Order: sequence, then structure tokens, then C-alpha cells
Amino acid sequence: MLTINVAVLLAVIVVLRLRRRTEARSRRDERMTVVIVLALGVLLAPTSVGQGITDILAQLVRGISQSGQ
Repeated sequence: MLTINVAVLLAVIVVLRLRRRTEARSRRDERMTVVIVLALGVLLAPTSVGQGITDILAQLVRGISQSGQ
């Protein structure tokens, strides 16, 4: 039996959608891409990968805010 991780499937869909030219996208198409990216974020957030991304972004923000002082 073949199992497909939904997060991986959504990531592939996002990459394919973002590779298209900007001029070829309609507003509806852009909104759909945003919805798919948000769904991917919700799926990744509770995982160890999502926590790692959150930690990296937190360190980046911390570094930027400290360099501005």
C-alpha cells in the first residue's frame, strides 16, 4: 500500500504553482496558492520540522532586532 504524506504533497503543489509566471496567474489562482500554503503551514507547525523552522526564524528575528539597537 502506498502512503502519501499530505504535507509533502502540498509542498510539491506549492512549488509547482510558484514556478508559473506571475503574469499567467489570476487573482483566484493567487488566493488558492495562499490557501494551500496556509494549509501546509498548519500541517507542518506541530511537527519537528515545523518546530525547527520556528526556532530558526525566532533566532533570525532576534538577531535582526539586536543589530538594530
